[in-house]
Amino acid sequence: MSAVKFTKDHEWILMQDDGIGVIGITDYAQDQLGELVYVELPEIDKELSGGSDAVVIESVKAAGEVKAPVSGTVVAVNEALADEPEKVNNDPMGDGWFIKMKITDTSELDDLMDEDAYKEYTDDL
Repeated sequence: MSAVKFTKDHEWILMQDDGIGVIGITDYAQDQLGELVYVELPEIDKELSGGSDAVVIESVKAAGEVKAPVSGTVVAVNEALADEPEKVNNDPMGDGWFIKMKITDTSELDDLMDEDAYKEYTDDL
C-alpha cells in the first residue's frame, strides 16, 4: 500500500494496490469543523475530477464540501456515516472515510503533499 497523500483543503487519499483510493478528511479538518452532524455522499459510479465537490458535510460550526483529491469514479461510499457522522470526528483517517474511487490518472497524486509536507503546511496555518 502506498503512503497517504494530502491536499491543501485537508483531504487525504490512501491508494490501495488495486488502484482504488480511499478518501476522507484529516484530523486537522475535523478539529476545525467541530462535530459533524450530516454527511451527503455521492452516488456510486459518479465521475469526479480532481478538485471537484465530492461530499457535502455539515458540522455544528459550518457546512462545506469535501473535494476529490484526484480524478476518478466513485466505487464505494461509507454508508455508516448517514447514521453516524460522528465517525469522522472519532476516526477521520480510519472508520470515518467518505468514499473510495477508482483513480483515472495516478500521476495526479504527484501534486499532493506527503505526511511531512502536510504537517509543515498545517503548522503554518
